[in-house]
Amino acid sequence: MISIQEIEYEQKSILRNLLELYKYDFSEFDPEDDLNANGLYEYKYLDHYWTEDGRYPFFIKVDDKLAGFALVRMHGTELNENIYSMAEFFVMKKYRKQKVGQTVAHELFNRFSGIWKVAQIEANQPAQDFWRKTIDRYTDGNYQEIREEGWEGPIQTFSSAARQS
Repeated sequence: MISIQEIEYEQKSILRNLLELYKYDFSEFDPEDDLNANGLYEYKYLDHYWTEDGRYPFFIKVDDKLAGFALVRMHGTELNENIYSMAEFFVMKKYRKQKVGQTVAHELFNRFSGIWKVAQIEANQPAQDFWRKTIDRYTDGNYQEIREEGWEGPIQTFSSAARQS
């Protein structure tokens, strides 16, 4: 059984540990991200998920076991719809290829109704393939892929509100 669980402040250290695994996996695509003097990658926005409005942290679970996390951000509104992004998304390798990521992404798109922008860095082809397939299935192909100044890579954009109406 695949589920998502909102992360409480008291569980922040668990998310910090998962972020280390995520950043380690991601390091092959971001050569500028290195370990600090303590041998950790760190995630500079961790505390923001409990101190800023519009940030939503979730654990991903499979049969009540930790399988990853998703960090959702709200960036404001456009045309009376909230704008969301998938700030970070991580499914541990042992749970990949089981539709865990797709199931969770679809559930989050439904939970946060509005305009979504899901960005990937240029070098991360596996993420691009995953998000294109996941968003294509969710929207029945009704999404756009754009580029924006200040971001090096594709961004899929769509409205989850349109799917629910």
